[in-house]
Amino acid sequence: MKEYKYTINGNKYNVTIGDIEENIAKVEVNGVPYTVEMEKAPAAPKKVVRPVVAAAAPAAAAAPEPKVSRPAGGGGKSGIKSPLPGVILQVKVNVGDQVTKGQVLMVLEAMKMENNILSDKDGKVAAINVSKGDSILEGTDLIVIE
Repeated sequence: MKEYKYTINGNKYNVTIGDIEENIAKVEVNGVPYTVEMEKAPAAPKKVVRPVVAAAAPAAAAAPEPKVSRPAGGGGKSGIKSPLPGVILQVKVNVGDQVTKGQVLMVLEAMKMENNILSDKDGKVAAINVSKGDSILEGTDLIVIE
């Protein structure tokens, strides 16, 4: 049994949560008992791990090298990384599309705000490493532009 005290719009509420069976909870608010049907918990978000394919180095290395982001100005491939952890709401481009610097590539919901992920250079979309609904961490490679 857990007890909570809330103040909502100046009104005080003492809430006691009793037994919970599946999605039915016995709750008491300011001494008045309620039976509450809760929404079924959404399935835990899938942890998406997608490998980033990089161009092969001229000399094969015995041990894998750590990933190091390269500056975008070189004209080669560059990855757009997530600035924040969040959920992908929209992917606005497809592999093979031509994009321009500043173009919106996808929309990321982070901290209850929608954030546009913009292209950092002109080029062609080589790979999209996430899809709509994916939960991602800060620094995740989202898209590769060549």
